[in-house]
Amino acid sequence: MRLRYLLDTGIVSSPVSKSPDPAIVQRLDEHGPECAIAAPVWHELTYGCRRLPKGNRRTALEAYLRDVVRRSFPNLPYDEAAATWHGEERARLEAFGTPAPFVDGQIAAVAHVHGLVLVTTNETHFNGFEGLMVENWSKPSRRAKI
Repeated sequence: MRLRYLLDTGIVSSPVSKSPDPAIVQRLDEHGPECAIAAPVWHELTYGCRRLPKGNRRTALEAYLRDVVRRSFPNLPYDEAAATWHGEERARLEAFGTPAPFVDGQIAAVAHVHGLVLVTTNETHFNGFEGLMVENWSKPSRRAKI
């Protein structure tokens, strides 16, 4: 099966949140083998986990990252092609007065250079990036090209 989707941090985190979104969990079950994450998402996940105090919650999240995320989703690098696209898009967006958060630009760039649909719970984080395909799996199925 080929990769089709790049998951952002909110999507990957949903199954282990205090209130998992059933729509997201179902879509992950359906499309898991077609999904990947970007290196900046892995950074956000590990950083968030390590910031927690030692205890049951942190231990459970460490196990989820190790046993589920690392084994289920290829981790795509933020490489030269992604950095180039990101730099160009960042400059273009800033010229319009609509800069995007740096890490969101990195994630968008990895999705774009691999031709993947970026899956998120918050499309507004990715508004304005040209040629980026975005889906929100917490909403009814639809694909938006932004």
